[in-house]
Amino acid sequence: MPDRIPQLSVLGQRIIILGPTNAGKSTLAASIGKKLGMPAIHLDQFRHLPDTDWQQRPDEDFAALHDQAILEPEWVMEGNYSRLMPKRLDRATGIIVVDESLLRRTWRYLRRSLTQNERHGALAGNKDSIKFAMLQWLWKTRNSSVASRERARKSGLPHVFANNEAELNALYAAWNLTLPPV
Repeated sequence: MPDRIPQLSVLGQRIIILGPTNAGKSTLAASIGKKLGMPAIHLDQFRHLPDTDWQQRPDEDFAALHDQAILEPEWVMEGNYSRLMPKRLDRATGIIVVDESLLRRTWRYLRRSLTQNERHGALAGNKDSIKFAMLQWLWKTRNSSVASRERARKSGLPHVFANNEAELNALYAAWNLTLPPV
């Protein structure tokens, strides 16, 4: 993170939040959305069917929901889904990349799957369960923020990086963000 955190307004009215699973993207999106009075869009909710244990929508339906959402005049959108990233970047006005250690992200995944009935970014119905495939995904994507930071740099858009919980908390403090109710 830079020594000086830019004003939130520098990121504009269409903000992308990138980072690995369980790094804090959903909660940050909800907090920024509340602060700026704009919708927080959680791409996992477009990719997966509500009231399921993360059953995926057909690719065409997911892409249609994504493409419709990015046409809105303002949003804060969290999630990666690199196949759809070029269209999202074309509409974005700023990027935030968050990261966290693999150990902390794994702990968050286990905690949310076992104990959190409601959370920002969850699917309707809250039918989370621990899945070996997700544990594998956490491992596979353990260094994915490197590519996200590079993508942000190359985009030419204003961007901010938070590499761990302390830096993410610094963003919350600098931007006077609060956690909205779920």
